[in-house]
Amino acid sequence: MHRPLIELADVIRAATERLLDRHPAWLSWLHVKALTAILRCRTAALGGHVDECSRCGHQAISYNSCRNRHCPRCQSNARNRWLEARRSELLTTRYSHVVFTLPHELAPLALQNKEVMYGLLFRVSAETLIEIARDPQHLGAEIGFFSVLHTWNQKLQHHPHVHCVVAAGGLSPDHTQWVGPRRNNFFVPEAVLSKVFRGKFVEALSQTFAAGKLRFYGQLQVMAQPKVFRSLLRQLFRHRWVVYCKPPFGGADQALRYLGAYTHRVAISNHRLVSLVDDQVTFRWRDSAHKNKKRLVTLSVDEFLRRFLLHVLPRGFVRIRHYGFLSSRHRRELVPLCKKLLSDAVPASTPRGAPISTEPVPMWICPLCGGPMVVIDRLTAGQITLRSPPQAKTP
Repeated sequence: MHRPLIELADVIRAATERLLDRHPAWLSWLHVKALTAILRCRTAALGGHVDECSRCGHQAISYNSCRNRHCPRCQSNARNRWLEARRSELLTTRYSHVVFTLPHELAPLALQNKEVMYGLLFRVSAETLIEIARDPQHLGAEIGFFSVLHTWNQKLQHHPHVHCVVAAGGLSPDHTQWVGPRRNNFFVPEAVLSKVFRGKFVEALSQTFAAGKLRFYGQLQVMAQPKVFRSLLRQLFRHRWVVYCKPPFGGADQALRYLGAYTHRVAISNHRLVSLVDDQVTFRWRDSAHKNKKRLVTLSVDEFLRRFLLHVLPRGFVRIRHYGFLSSRHRRELVPLCKKLLSDAVPASTPRGAPISTEPVPMWICPLCGGPMVVIDRLTAGQITLRSPPQAKTP
């Protein structure tokens, strides 16, 4: 893929000094840390390393990445490492994609209480899936899945939702057999998931408010009153909450590629940026309401960065989580059991396709022969400067 003409670092560079001088009330040290990391990413300021092809001996010097999870430059290698670690856990069965979305009435509250509200979104969506899957009327099995938090829509506006990639089936309660889905589309209707998710989340939110774990600022201060907050909770039952289910797809290899599109995605990638002219940023967005037609939107640099920084997560917040038989507590024992039961199952129930490749994928390929590149030396920022070509002298 070719290098984009405009990168997020260019946009940040165009407005960071002005933004820091004004220092708006919403700008926190986490925002400044993310902006600084993206600016310094893959520059001499972070040092570098010497890589050598293990096949032909070709050498190259590269700048280090910032490894900030909000940086679009760093997510490719992070995604590859995560997928490689998950490769041995995927099963030879189909997978389904389920999305749980918070209603727009709760978005302002979630923005002021990110850690609490996003944590509730993870917990309640997982409990909903696990509880309904255990119901004998639907699947009657223990399932396993990954959940990934996204907080944006295509226009960078605040839109908290969780993507769950679920194995289409699970272990029977006595762990003696693999239970496949009864329906071709998924093991439970969307309407049932939506209703249970809404009820569980409202109840959990009510308990969180009673425990004094929510904070209210600015225009939301009035919601700190119990009567007003109870009114908000009643409004949440007036419409159906959005829960989206895709039909089961492919097998383990397909799931691995599918996961890669969601696990380490940031609010906007560099390849969506079109232009930066006169403090105006233009970027592409996908209009899902009109058959995913690609459109352009133009924002001022300040507004673009404000929207981007809405999606900076709290320090230490885990945005990829595992549940069911894929949780860290059970995966060592139950994943091998699932593989054994699937291998003993009827062959017709297993999706066709090539087996999962066990060969590790190199992070960087030699541009000359295609061999894997390996790090042979580390360079500090000072050493990088000494190895740089001399700068042209100004007259």
